[in-house]
Amino acid sequence: MSRPESTAFKPLRSVLYMPSSNERALEKAKTLPADAIIFDLEDAVAPDAKVAARASAAAAVQSGEYGRRHLVIRVNGIGTEWHDDDIRAAAAAGPDVVLVPKVNSAEEVHQLVAALDAAGAPAKTTLWAMVETPIGMLNALAIAQASDRLTGFVMGTNDLVKELYAEHVPGRRPVITGLGLALLAARAAGIVIIDGVYNDVKNIDGFLAEIEQGRQMGFDGKTLIHPGQVEGANAGFAPSEQAVEDARGLIQAWEDGRSALGGATGVVTYNGKMVESLHVESAERTLAIHEAIQTLQS
Repeated sequence: MSRPESTAFKPLRSVLYMPSSNERALEKAKTLPADAIIFDLEDAVAPDAKVAARASAAAAVQSGEYGRRHLVIRVNGIGTEWHDDDIRAAAAAGPDVVLVPKVNSAEEVHQLVAALDAAGAPAKTTLWAMVETPIGMLNALAIAQASDRLTGFVMGTNDLVKELYAEHVPGRRPVITGLGLALLAARAAGIVIIDGVYNDVKNIDGFLAEIEQGRQMGFDGKTLIHPGQVEGANAGFAPSEQAVEDARGLIQAWEDGRSALGGATGVVTYNGKMVESLHVESAERTLAIHEAIQTLQS
């Protein structure tokens, strides 16, 4: 199978974890404007609730009651007692994505893809890998390129901080190297990459600052742990009105310039700045994201 062409422009600004053991949370998720819902079977679910949560996640995915949201099932990790049954249940449910924690190597990706194939997962169900350990960061490119079925990374920043014996601080300097390695690998492989969670749900200013940092770094969106974070993520990762206007103006200036030169490449300026083809590509991506968001909200 090959990666879907639309993946890069699928709105994934807000990717909200919901504990699959909590029926009220699953019901509430139907009303939230999150771009994606992660039905969690791992950290948010107690060991004695995992079997029931598995069934609830599968039922939610198959219900057809979540609209256009991207639906993800996060299974328990490789080697846990629940992993194999989680994979089989997720494959049967057919979500958009199966998310696997602590993926550390290309070999593990091959193992996961084989398991999904053996369980009869539909072609539309892709794989996302959580990158959250030092070895995972160092192997990020090999992981990203291991299979066409793997279409995304999710950053596990809490685990990375733990593994590094680091601290959570504003600006995230202790984990910037890891974030950068994963971003480089994701962009080299042409997959999406979602930023890690922000833990202090009451610190709105801190959350919005981290949203801005993630957007500036190049992430496609952010994983969230509270419904109150959805609005900020949606706004922060959407192109602003000014960015959309500038993208349209830049593309028009480029086309007008090329037309005046009979299609030849020449020097074109927009708002006093030189425009090259790479700027046009960035502008086209901005418009594609804007249009995808408009479609999602229509």
